Amino acid sequence: MRVLLVEDEAFLAEMIAEGLRRDALAVDVAGDGAEALRKLQFGEYDVLVLDRDLPGLHGDEVCRRVVGQRLMTRILMLTAAGNVRDRVEGLGLGADDYLPKPFAYDELLARVLALGRRARPALPPVLERAGIVLDTARRQASRDGWHLQLSRKEFAVLEALLRAEGAVVSSDDLIEQVWEEHTSYRTNAVRVTLSKLRAKLGEPTVVETVPGEGYRIVS
Repeated sequence: MRVLLVEDEAFLAEMIAEGLRRDALAVDVAGDGAEALRKLQFGEYDVLVLDRDLPGLHGDEVCRRVVGQRLMTRILMLTAAGNVRDRVEGLGLGADDYLPKPFAYDELLARVLALGRRARPALPPVLERAGIVLDTARRQASRDGWHLQLSRKEFAVLEALLRAEGAVVSSDDLIEQVWEEHTSYRTNAVRVTLSKLRAKLGEPTVVETVPGEGYRIVS
């Protein structure tokens, strides 16, 4: 899942971004509305976490433009103003959800994950194939009943492959889905992560390399 976080308080933005990354989400950060719109123009995001009270281009205007462009990105609006009228106004602009500050991180994560599921075709929270069971809600993975200790990138790559339901996923697609912006398509990050993931999945190998195309999970 790819998330764009728009927050002008740099310390808060970094705290939220690092938390979401620890939970295997790919997160890009924008410090103002204009930067957010530029990133939305060139990147595809499942969820936009949008501070309403931005300097310069206000969060309300960012929300209007995203909705007006009919982007598939779901919008979670954040604001220090938490009264009912403010929430109604935010939702009336086209935001999908609204969370007043201060908030508990666990609630933010739950709302982001819920919106991310709405941004994609409906799929079960537990993915299974070739003896692998991936619980995306609890962030747990196992193979043939054995628990797997996966890094956040390994978990996210495995989730992307399982969601493809046996179809080939290219390295570029994995970069787009799992890594943050500015990650070079020439990087060996995908190959290294897949090598570590294969080792943890054990034998027989279930992640197949399709030369010149990408990777897939075989049954």
